[in-house]
Amino acid sequence: MTRKFYITTPIYYVNGAPHIGHAYTSVAADVLARFKRLDGFDVHFLTGTDEHGQKVEATARANNIAPQEFTDRIAGEFRAMAQAMNISNDDFIRTTEPRHIRSCQAIWQAIERAGAIELGHYEGWYAVRDEAFYDESELVTGADGIKRSPFGAPVEWVREPSYFFKLSMFQDRLLKLYEDNPEFIQPASSRNEVLSFVRSGLRDISISRTSFKWGIPVPGAPDHVMYVWIDALTNYLTACGYPDMDAPLMKYWPADLHLVGKEITRFHAVYWPAMLMAAGLPVPRRIFANGWWTIEGEKMSKSLNNALAVEPLIAEFGLDQLRFCLLREMPFGNDGNFSRRSVITRINVELANDLGNLAQRTLSFIAKNAGGVVPEAGPAAEADHALRAIADGLPDRMRDAMDRLAYQEAIEEVWKLVRAANAYIDHQAPWALRKTDPQRMLTVLRTLCEALRVVGILLQPFMPEAMAKLLDQLALPADRRGFASLATPLDAGAVLPPPSGLFPRIVEPAS
Repeated sequence: MTRKFYITTPIYYVNGAPHIGHAYTSVAADVLARFKRLDGFDVHFLTGTDEHGQKVEATARANNIAPQEFTDRIAGEFRAMAQAMNISNDDFIRTTEPRHIRSCQAIWQAIERAGAIELGHYEGWYAVRDEAFYDESELVTGADGIKRSPFGAPVEWVREPSYFFKLSMFQDRLLKLYEDNPEFIQPASSRNEVLSFVRSGLRDISISRTSFKWGIPVPGAPDHVMYVWIDALTNYLTACGYPDMDAPLMKYWPADLHLVGKEITRFHAVYWPAMLMAAGLPVPRRIFANGWWTIEGEKMSKSLNNALAVEPLIAEFGLDQLRFCLLREMPFGNDGNFSRRSVITRINVELANDLGNLAQRTLSFIAKNAGGVVPEAGPAAEADHALRAIADGLPDRMRDAMDRLAYQEAIEEVWKLVRAANAYIDHQAPWALRKTDPQRMLTVLRTLCEALRVVGILLQPFMPEAMAKLLDQLALPADRRGFASLATPLDAGAVLPPPSGLFPRIVEPAS
């Protein structure tokens, strides 16, 4: 039976245009989805936009347009960002779609039937920007005397009728979930924060509002709209066909992995599993929180006008080069800094010099000195066995790293083979063997081709277009580019097309 894998990005909030931070998480999800597909998994990959709430309503009003018109425009920009970054999502969900409204109202009714919703009044501190309620103990008072949320958003005191979700009922079940599944929340820093929050005691949470209208109506109570996080979180179920439990896509539930920003970990790791428990549904298997990006050392923000759009970066660096650098630069889950200098260095050193030059040297030499075909290998020497051993062990090392979302480590494993292949070609010197031992030269070239084949196959999730070009230049058929074909060597004698460079160096103008 084919193994299933359901992965989601955060559902992106449409109060502003997409930027490099959104692209980062989408690329991370895309790389893992592509990796799993190549490894034989039946993958479902979801992304989309979260379009309700007071903040969206206020932003639309500030722009003098209707909320639906505003969300249509911004959702279109997120779709365009996904396309520009070559994101291979199977579905793009919008929370304003009829299928989602139906799903939200169904899960509300399921939770209500379980006795986990009651009507009351909410009174407390609310941050419109975060779309979240906070206890007094969580607030930070600045030098200006203004109270703010832990994430810097101003808060206001609100009192209004509200339905409450009895979150406190699920404290023990949540703690048991975390205890029984140590990898449910990652990385460890996020797990520790959630554990501390839950152990400190859970309070029932307000899950409806009456002070604005841009939201999904509460069933049987049209004056109330659902709290935006009840609405937003349910998207992951909507995309599977809920509440139709026999829908074909329900086979993917529970989700294997929710990728989220660390500022929304609590909603995904506490509220979401509690909601699902109340509704009698399985909880997701893992939630992984990624870090925040700074830009040239400064926090990315609208006020600083430094939130980088992806299209200019693609134009400057190249699509696959950008995808590579986003995941190469820092361990996934940590905060990171986007620096042009660092990106240019990565491209020139690792892509152009290490991998690009290795492919160009090998394939150009074959074109000029080996008839432009995949060489036939002769008897293997110790150096050949050593290089092949690195390549043979690489898929399992990659799988281990990818399952831990250690993207940087996975790339480094590939680069061990790239660096070893560069050392091999230097030491074996096929240009010298051409005169002294032509058969040995062919064996060396064939060994290099096989190393490039393995590199090209395994790096497809990170750089799909560039690796397709490399595998084309190795004359590898399209049906032999999955991981199941890693042990199948190239066909000796296959005609190779004229080689062309993979990664142009970036030369900055003299200052």
